[in-house]
Amino acid sequence: MRNDVVVPGAGELTYEIRNIVNVAEKLQKHGVKINWENIGDPIVKGEQIPLWMKEIVAGEVMQNDSWGYCHTRGVLATREFICGQTNSRGGAQITPDDIIFFNGLGDAIAKVYGCLHPESRVIMPTPSYTTHTLGEARHIHAVPVHYRLKPEDGWAPDLEDLENHIRYNRNVSGIMLINPDNPTGMVYPRETLEQIVAIARKYDLFIIADEVYINIVYNGQSTVPLSDIIGDVPAISLRGISKEFPWPGSRCGWIEVYNSGKDANFDKYVTSILTLKMNEVCSTTLPQRCIPAIMQHPEYPAYLAARSACYEKMSNITHNYLRQVPGLMVNRTNGAFYMAVAFQEGLLTGRQSLAIANPEVRGLVEKMVNAPGVSLDKRFVYYILAATGICIVPLSSFSTPLQGFRVTLLEKDEQECQRVYRILAEKIGEYLRS
Repeated sequence: MRNDVVVPGAGELTYEIRNIVNVAEKLQKHGVKINWENIGDPIVKGEQIPLWMKEIVAGEVMQNDSWGYCHTRGVLATREFICGQTNSRGGAQITPDDIIFFNGLGDAIAKVYGCLHPESRVIMPTPSYTTHTLGEARHIHAVPVHYRLKPEDGWAPDLEDLENHIRYNRNVSGIMLINPDNPTGMVYPRETLEQIVAIARKYDLFIIADEVYINIVYNGQSTVPLSDIIGDVPAISLRGISKEFPWPGSRCGWIEVYNSGKDANFDKYVTSILTLKMNEVCSTTLPQRCIPAIMQHPEYPAYLAARSACYEKMSNITHNYLRQVPGLMVNRTNGAFYMAVAFQEGLLTGRQSLAIANPEVRGLVEKMVNAPGVSLDKRFVYYILAATGICIVPLSSFSTPLQGFRVTLLEKDEQECQRVYRILAEKIGEYLRS
């Protein structure tokens, strides 16, 4: 074209969670049976939606109102219900006007970062979920600023590192956290959240908290929603139903804005997000209308507890196999349904490989791993995929210099989970010895 229409750095923005699917599908055509451990979709892994939940959705489908537009902010009755839940805990008090619905949190994240001043930075954890880092990178056309999560300390945030970055970078305007965390499965203790809020207050920053997994916590851990401890600090919480119900195909998420009336500049920022959403008229009506009935259903608490218990069982199976492999930094997952594993520094090399019986598959993999710019953990992931069919994601794709991988804990069959992670542990050992 006569002009360059590509945003600077666009070629560096990748979503490896989905990119690895393209590789796996190529190998499928050559007879490799795939175990999909790359993406957090409970439905794909066999989650059965209970009949009572389907009946609620079916009932709403029969109402003509569910077929039309709703208010740009979202269905009023649903926003009132969410306000009641948040306000009843006694922390930040919100009104229906402090809630905006989006077509999934991906839509919300794009607008939250896209509406920031071009010179403002949001500091985020490393490793960090790709949608956030891509949203920040597109907004600033540069590599995001990060604070470290410590694999040697259960992926706890390095608060000294966080504050030092904020102190010496005047462009940092906000702090982002994911609780429970993706990709690590770490759960923020209340005390740690309070310390982060204190840092935000000290430096006059706002907070973005991705809390889509806030009700999926196990292994005896506990946490609190940001609203409970935010005090007078401006903040945005991102919530949704894609993981909790789970209904990822609904593309239904929302933001809750805390303390919007206490800072004029923050108010203008939130208004700009709403204005941008107005261009789309509204978000999907049907799933919004279902939220109060599902969350208030008498079987909902037990349903959530049963799902969390299943993730706890799978997290412990996965942890028990992988922790036996020398050279891996493995932490038990306590929330969400992911586990991040890092290799000790220097353990991966560009010479390691696994035996692949199928010559066509071997040829494909060797071509991919020898391509320019392939990270050492992506090389490892490709060999694991070809040799075992286990599809995992390289950890370096989550904005971290650490080399490793992320897996999901969504397998419903305990014996199958044992089989997959026994094989994975064996093949990691074999790869490292090669």
